Amino acid sequence: MQQWISKLARLEVGEILPDEPMSKHTTWKIGGPADAMIIPQNVRQLQELIRLLHEEQIPWMTVGKGSNMLVSDKGIRGCVIRLGTDLESIAIDGAAISAGGGASFVRLSVMAGKAGLTGLEFAGGIPGTVGGAVYMNAGAHGSDVSRIFNSADIVLETGELVTYTANDMMFAYRHSILHEQRGIVAEARFSLAAGDRLEIAAAMATYKDRRRKTQPLTQPCCGSVFRNPQGDHAARLIEAAGLKGMKVGGAEVSTLHANFIVNTGQATAEDVLALMEKIKAVVADQSGVALVPEVFYVGER
Repeated sequence: MQQWISKLARLEVGEILPDEPMSKHTTWKIGGPADAMIIPQNVRQLQELIRLLHEEQIPWMTVGKGSNMLVSDKGIRGCVIRLGTDLESIAIDGAAISAGGGASFVRLSVMAGKAGLTGLEFAGGIPGTVGGAVYMNAGAHGSDVSRIFNSADIVLETGELVTYTANDMMFAYRHSILHEQRGIVAEARFSLAAGDRLEIAAAMATYKDRRRKTQPLTQPCCGSVFRNPQGDHAARLIEAAGLKGMKVGGAEVSTLHANFIVNTGQATAEDVLALMEKIKAVVADQSGVALVPEVFYVGER
Protein backbone atom coordinates (compact mmCIF):
# COMPACT_ATOMS: atom_id res chain seq x y z
CA MET A 1 0.00 0.00 0.00
CA GLN A 2 1.37 3.41 -0.95
CA GLN A 3 2.49 5.66 1.89
CA TRP A 4 -0.20 8.27 1.37
CA ILE A 5 -2.90 5.59 1.48
CA SER A 6 -1.53 4.30 4.80
CA LYS A 7 -1.54 7.85 6.16
CA LEU A 8 -5.16 8.33 5.16
CA ALA A 9 -6.09 5.06 6.84
CA ARG A 10 -4.68 6.36 10.13
CA LEU A 11 -6.73 9.58 9.83
CA GLU A 12 -10.04 7.70 9.45
CA VAL A 13 -11.28 9.68 6.46
CA GLY A 14 -13.62 6.95 5.28
CA GLU A 15 -13.58 3.50 3.69
CA ILE A 16 -10.46 2.84 1.62
CA LEU A 17 -10.48 0.49 -1.36
CA PRO A 18 -6.96 0.03 -2.82
CA ASP A 19 -6.60 -0.89 -6.51
CA GLU A 20 -10.33 -0.60 -7.04
CA PRO A 21 -11.51 -1.54 -10.58
CA MET A 22 -13.32 1.47 -12.02
CA SER A 23 -15.34 -0.79 -14.30
CA LYS A 24 -17.42 -1.49 -11.18
CA HIS A 25 -18.26 2.19 -10.82
CA THR A 26 -19.07 3.39 -14.35
CA THR A 27 -22.27 2.90 -16.32
CA TRP A 28 -20.17 1.91 -19.36
CA LYS A 29 -18.65 -0.93 -17.26
CA ILE A 30 -15.23 0.17 -18.53
CA GLY A 31 -12.07 1.24 -16.69
CA GLY A 32 -8.90 -0.04 -15.08
CA PRO A 33 -8.05 0.19 -11.36
CA ALA A 34 -7.71 3.37 -9.32
CA ASP A 35 -4.77 3.48 -6.93
CA ALA A 36 -7.37 3.96 -4.21
CA MET A 37 -11.06 4.73 -3.93
CA ILE A 38 -11.96 6.48 -0.69
CA ILE A 39 -15.52 6.90 0.56
CA PRO A 40 -15.91 9.69 3.16
CA GLN A 41 -19.14 9.46 5.11
CA ASN A 42 -19.57 13.10 6.14
CA VAL A 43 -18.33 16.62 5.48
CA ARG A 44 -15.65 16.46 8.18
CA GLN A 45 -14.11 13.32 6.67
CA LEU A 46 -14.34 14.85 3.20
CA GLN A 47 -12.53 17.99 4.33
CA GLU A 48 -9.80 16.01 6.09
CA LEU A 49 -9.34 13.83 3.04
CA ILE A 50 -9.06 16.76 0.64
CA ARG A 51 -6.66 18.61 2.95
CA LEU A 52 -4.28 15.68 3.11
CA LEU A 53 -4.43 15.03 -0.62
CA HIS A 54 -3.66 18.71 -1.17
CA GLU A 55 -0.74 18.67 1.27
CA GLU A 56 0.69 15.46 -0.23
CA GLN A 57 0.03 16.70 -3.78
CA ILE A 58 -1.87 13.51 -4.60
CA PRO A 59 -4.09 13.82 -7.70
CA TRP A 60 -7.76 13.16 -7.05
CA MET A 61 -11.11 13.10 -8.78
CA THR A 62 -14.68 12.28 -7.84
CA VAL A 63 -17.10 9.67 -9.13
CA GLY A 64 -20.81 9.56 -8.53
CA LYS A 65 -23.00 7.10 -10.41
CA GLY A 66 -20.30 6.81 -13.06
CA SER A 67 -22.34 8.13 -15.98
CA ASN A 68 -20.88 10.63 -18.45
CA MET A 69 -17.40 9.24 -17.73
CA LEU A 70 -14.95 7.11 -19.69
CA VAL A 71 -12.11 5.69 -17.60
CA SER A 72 -8.80 4.65 -19.14
CA ASP A 73 -8.06 0.95 -19.49
CA LYS A 74 -4.88 1.66 -17.50
CA GLY A 75 -6.89 3.06 -14.61
CA ILE A 76 -6.45 6.20 -12.51
CA ARG A 77 -3.36 7.25 -10.64
CA GLY A 78 -4.08 8.85 -7.30
CA CYS A 79 -7.34 8.93 -5.40
CA VAL A 80 -10.94 8.55 -6.54
CA ILE A 81 -13.49 9.97 -4.10
CA ARG A 82 -17.04 8.63 -3.85
CA LEU A 83 -19.36 10.23 -1.32
CA GLY A 84 -20.78 7.93 1.36
CA THR A 85 -24.29 7.42 2.73
CA ASP A 86 -24.35 10.43 5.10
CA LEU A 87 -23.76 12.63 2.05
CA GLU A 88 -26.73 11.12 0.20
CA SER A 89 -29.53 12.52 2.40
CA ILE A 90 -32.49 14.48 1.02
CA ALA A 91 -34.71 16.87 2.98
CA ILE A 92 -37.81 18.84 1.96
CA ASP A 93 -38.98 22.04 3.68
CA GLY A 94 -41.93 23.66 1.98
CA ALA A 95 -40.89 24.42 -1.60
CA ALA A 96 -37.19 24.11 -0.72
CA ILE A 97 -35.33 20.84 -1.13
CA SER A 98 -31.77 20.04 -0.07
CA ALA A 99 -29.66 17.04 -0.95
CA GLY A 100 -26.22 15.68 -0.27
CA GLY A 101 -23.79 15.75 -3.18
CA GLY A 102 -23.86 11.95 -3.33
CA ALA A 103 -27.66 11.70 -3.54
CA SER A 104 -29.24 10.24 -6.66
CA PHE A 105 -30.53 12.98 -8.95
CA VAL A 106 -33.32 10.66 -10.11
CA ARG A 107 -34.35 9.94 -6.50
CA LEU A 108 -34.38 13.69 -5.81
CA SER A 109 -36.80 14.28 -8.67
CA VAL A 110 -39.07 11.44 -7.57
CA MET A 111 -39.22 12.71 -3.97
CA ALA A 112 -39.95 16.24 -5.16
CA GLY A 113 -42.78 15.00 -7.35
CA LYS A 114 -44.32 12.96 -4.55
CA ALA A 115 -44.21 16.09 -2.36
CA GLY A 116 -46.11 18.02 -5.02
CA LEU A 117 -43.14 20.17 -6.01
CA THR A 118 -42.54 21.04 -9.65
CA GLY A 119 -39.27 22.01 -11.32
CA LEU A 120 -37.32 18.77 -11.15
CA GLU A 121 -39.31 16.70 -13.62
CA PHE A 122 -36.47 16.97 -16.16
CA ALA A 123 -34.11 15.15 -13.76
CA GLY A 124 -36.03 11.87 -13.82
CA GLY A 125 -33.80 10.38 -16.50
CA ILE A 126 -30.40 11.80 -15.55
CA PRO A 127 -28.52 8.86 -13.97
CA GLY A 128 -26.02 10.73 -11.83
CA THR A 129 -25.61 12.33 -8.44
CA VAL A 130 -26.72 15.75 -7.26
CA GLY A 131 -23.08 16.85 -7.09
CA GLY A 132 -22.45 15.72 -10.64
CA ALA A 133 -25.62 17.42 -11.85
CA VAL A 134 -24.56 20.72 -10.27
CA TYR A 135 -21.03 20.38 -11.68
CA MET A 136 -22.38 19.79 -15.20
CA ASN A 137 -25.46 22.02 -14.95
CA ALA A 138 -27.25 18.88 -16.08
CA GLY A 139 -30.42 19.30 -18.06
CA ALA A 140 -33.07 17.73 -20.26
CA HIS A 141 -36.47 18.51 -21.76
CA GLY A 142 -35.76 22.24 -21.96
CA SER A 143 -34.68 22.76 -18.37
CA ASP A 144 -31.51 22.42 -16.29
CA VAL A 145 -30.07 22.77 -12.80
CA SER A 146 -29.46 26.52 -13.08
CA ARG A 147 -33.22 27.19 -13.23
CA ILE A 148 -33.89 25.76 -9.78
CA PHE A 149 -30.51 26.08 -8.04
CA ASN A 150 -30.38 28.10 -4.82
CA SER A 151 -26.98 27.46 -3.21
CA ALA A 152 -24.45 24.75 -2.42
CA ASP A 153 -21.86 23.92 0.23
CA ILE A 154 -18.65 23.06 -1.57
CA VAL A 155 -15.36 21.66 -0.28
CA LEU A 156 -12.60 23.36 -2.25
CA GLU A 157 -9.33 21.63 -3.16
CA THR A 158 -7.67 23.13 -0.06
CA GLY A 159 -10.30 21.53 2.19
CA GLU A 160 -12.05 24.86 2.85
CA LEU A 161 -15.86 24.68 3.05
CA VAL A 162 -17.62 27.52 1.18
CA THR A 163 -21.19 28.33 0.22
CA TYR A 164 -21.87 29.40 -3.38
CA THR A 165 -25.06 31.02 -4.65
CA ALA A 166 -26.44 30.67 -8.17
CA ASN A 167 -24.53 33.80 -9.25
CA ASP A 168 -21.28 32.35 -7.90
CA MET A 169 -21.73 29.16 -9.92
CA MET A 170 -21.43 30.86 -13.35
CA PHE A 171 -23.80 28.34 -14.93
CA ALA A 172 -23.81 27.91 -18.70
CA TYR A 173 -24.67 25.03 -21.04
CA ARG A 174 -23.27 21.89 -19.31
CA HIS A 175 -20.90 24.12 -17.35
CA SER A 176 -20.33 25.58 -13.89
CA ILE A 177 -17.51 27.36 -12.08
CA LEU A 178 -16.40 23.95 -10.79
CA HIS A 179 -14.89 23.26 -14.20
CA GLU A 180 -12.32 25.96 -13.41
CA GLN A 181 -12.28 25.99 -9.61
CA ARG A 182 -11.96 22.47 -8.26
CA GLY A 183 -14.28 21.45 -5.49
CA ILE A 184 -16.77 18.82 -4.37
CA VAL A 185 -20.44 19.56 -3.75
CA ALA A 186 -21.24 18.41 -0.21
CA GLU A 187 -24.83 19.65 -0.24
CA ALA A 188 -27.01 21.55 -2.71
CA ARG A 189 -30.27 23.41 -2.19
CA PHE A 190 -32.99 23.99 -4.77
CA SER A 191 -36.03 26.27 -4.94
CA LEU A 192 -39.07 24.58 -6.44
CA ALA A 193 -42.74 25.55 -6.71
CA ALA A 194 -45.98 23.96 -5.59
CA GLY A 195 -47.58 21.91 -8.33
CA ASP A 196 -50.20 19.27 -9.00
CA ARG A 197 -48.94 15.80 -8.05
CA LEU A 198 -50.89 14.10 -10.83
CA GLU A 199 -49.60 16.51 -13.49
CA ILE A 200 -46.02 16.10 -12.24
CA ALA A 201 -46.35 12.30 -12.22
CA ALA A 202 -47.84 12.35 -15.73
CA ALA A 203 -44.99 14.48 -17.09
CA MET A 204 -42.37 12.23 -15.50
CA ALA A 205 -44.11 9.12 -16.83
CA THR A 206 -44.12 10.63 -20.33
CA TYR A 207 -40.40 11.41 -20.13
CA LYS A 208 -39.68 7.90 -18.80
CA ASP A 209 -41.66 6.23 -21.58
CA ARG A 210 -39.88 8.35 -24.20
CA ARG A 211 -36.49 7.35 -22.80
CA ARG A 212 -37.46 3.68 -22.73
CA LYS A 213 -38.46 3.81 -26.39
CA THR A 214 -35.56 5.91 -27.69
CA GLN A 215 -32.52 5.10 -25.52
CA PRO A 216 -30.57 1.81 -25.08
CA LEU A 217 -31.15 1.65 -21.33
CA THR A 218 -30.68 -2.13 -21.17
CA GLN A 219 -27.06 -1.92 -22.38
CA PRO A 220 -24.01 -0.41 -20.65
CA CYS A 221 -23.66 3.17 -21.88
CA CYS A 222 -22.89 6.63 -20.52
CA GLY A 223 -25.77 8.72 -21.79
CA SER A 224 -25.23 11.27 -24.55
CA VAL A 225 -21.67 11.12 -25.90
CA PHE A 226 -21.61 14.47 -27.73
CA ARG A 227 -23.04 17.88 -26.90
CA ASN A 228 -25.86 19.18 -29.06
CA PRO A 229 -24.56 21.85 -31.44
CA GLN A 230 -26.37 25.19 -31.38
CA GLY A 231 -29.75 24.75 -33.07
CA ASP A 232 -29.26 21.08 -33.87
CA HIS A 233 -28.95 17.64 -32.29
CA ALA A 234 -25.86 15.45 -32.28
CA ALA A 235 -28.01 12.34 -32.70
CA ARG A 236 -29.57 13.72 -35.87
CA LEU A 237 -26.17 14.54 -37.36
CA ILE A 238 -24.75 11.10 -36.50
CA GLU A 239 -27.78 9.27 -37.85
CA ALA A 240 -27.80 11.40 -41.02
CA ALA A 241 -24.17 10.36 -41.55
CA GLY A 242 -25.31 6.73 -41.58
CA LEU A 243 -23.35 5.78 -38.48
CA LYS A 244 -25.94 3.86 -36.46
CA GLY A 245 -24.54 0.40 -35.80
CA MET A 246 -20.91 1.35 -36.54
CA LYS A 247 -18.53 -0.69 -34.37
CA VAL A 248 -14.98 -0.55 -33.10
CA GLY A 249 -14.14 -3.63 -31.06
CA GLY A 250 -16.86 -4.02 -28.45
CA ALA A 251 -18.11 -0.42 -28.77
CA GLU A 252 -21.09 0.29 -31.02
CA VAL A 253 -23.12 3.33 -32.04
CA SER A 254 -26.55 2.46 -30.72
CA THR A 255 -29.11 1.51 -33.34
CA LEU A 256 -31.77 3.02 -31.07
CA HIS A 257 -30.18 6.42 -30.36
CA ALA A 258 -27.26 7.62 -32.48
CA ASN A 259 -25.73 9.79 -29.72
CA PHE A 260 -25.27 6.75 -27.47
CA ILE A 261 -22.30 4.37 -27.66
CA VAL A 262 -22.99 1.01 -26.06
CA ASN A 263 -20.66 -1.61 -24.63
CA THR A 264 -21.70 -4.80 -26.41
CA GLY A 265 -19.77 -6.95 -23.94
CA GLN A 266 -16.01 -6.50 -23.93
CA ALA A 267 -15.52 -2.89 -25.02
CA THR A 268 -12.38 -1.08 -23.89
CA ALA A 269 -11.86 2.62 -23.39
CA GLU A 270 -9.65 2.61 -26.47
CA ASP A 271 -12.51 1.09 -28.48
CA VAL A 272 -14.82 3.90 -27.39
CA LEU A 273 -12.24 6.62 -28.08
CA ALA A 274 -11.55 5.26 -31.55
CA LEU A 275 -15.26 5.09 -32.32
CA MET A 276 -15.76 8.67 -31.10
CA GLU A 277 -12.97 9.88 -33.38
CA LYS A 278 -14.54 8.11 -36.37
CA ILE A 279 -17.92 9.68 -35.60
CA LYS A 280 -16.38 13.16 -35.32
CA ALA A 281 -14.48 12.75 -38.58
CA VAL A 282 -17.45 11.51 -40.62
CA VAL A 283 -19.88 14.10 -39.24
CA ALA A 284 -17.38 16.91 -39.84
CA ASP A 285 -16.85 15.69 -43.40
CA GLN A 286 -20.53 15.35 -44.21
CA SER A 287 -22.06 18.30 -42.35
CA GLY A 288 -19.17 20.58 -41.46
CA VAL A 289 -20.09 20.40 -37.77
CA ALA A 290 -17.36 19.73 -35.21
CA LEU A 291 -18.95 17.57 -32.53
CA VAL A 292 -17.78 18.26 -28.96
CA PRO A 293 -17.72 15.36 -26.47
CA GLU A 294 -20.02 15.60 -23.48
CA VAL A 295 -18.38 12.58 -21.88
CA PHE A 296 -15.24 13.08 -19.80
CA TYR A 297 -12.18 10.90 -20.38
CA VAL A 298 -10.18 10.33 -17.20
CA GLY A 299 -7.18 8.29 -16.16
CA GLU A 300 -3.77 7.28 -17.45
CA ARG A 301 -3.26 7.35 -21.23
